[in-house]
Amino acid sequence: VQLVESGGGLVRPGGSLRLSCATSGFTPMSWARQAPGKGLNWVAAMYIDNTTWYPDFTMGRFTISRDSAKNTVYLQMNSLKLEDTAVYYCAHTIPEIDPRLYDDWGHGTQVIVSS
Repeated sequence: VQLVESGGGLVRPGGSLRLSCATSGFTPMSWARQAPGKGLNWVAAMYIDNTTWYPDFTMGRFTISRDSAKNTVYLQMNSLKLEDTAVYYCAHTIPEIDPRLYDDWGHGTQVIVSS
């Protein structure tokens, strides 16, 4: 299933961005990111029953949601920090799966947090 991420950009620390993931089908959906020189890490997930999961480091700043009518999954990111700089990807999987074992990544969308 094709995934297309968008919505990234340059934002100042403390700012917000909403990323979008256009998908042709809904299954469990997750967002991951890859910071420069680092591996992929999950940052949010929505399970098939619409429950959500976030790793501790997001500290309530990230929110995943979906609009079924638009076939789109969103990642709202608030209070952005310098360390949130990364390429962000969405995926049709759950965070229990090691991202190194997932092989259906899209092109991602770049987020740069800089003053």
